[in-house]
Amino acid sequence: MSKKQNVVKGRFGEETSVEYLKRKRYKMLDINFRCKIGEIDIVAKDKSTIVFVEVKSRQSNQYGYPSEAVNYHKQRKISKVALYYLQSKKLFDYDYNIRFDVIEILDYLEDVKINHIVNAFELTL
Repeated sequence: MSKKQNVVKGRFGEETSVEYLKRKRYKMLDINFRCKIGEIDIVAKDKSTIVFVEVKSRQSNQYGYPSEAVNYHKQRKISKVALYYLQSKKLFDYDYNIRFDVIEILDYLEDVKINHIVNAFELTL
């Protein structure tokens, strides 16, 4: 798969995830937040919890489920970006819980399945 196809697939997964979270009444804070450390696909608020969401899309599970790509190394990177985000937005001053979710988008031609893994991993440093 070409880099351009990966970008299109990733964008589709993120847009699908944003719409899914909005239907669940999450408030979007940031989409594709980038900093010198890395990026987080979606930052949302679920009641009093700031949720950092990693979106993984695949067209088949031939190489495993999308969430399996969120390994320890990826979790560490997301955790570091999340801490940077909280600090840069001055959110440590408030009494928010934080949570790390993974959303899998399985795009089998016309059949799109969404698997939302709530609290997929803990803060990993």
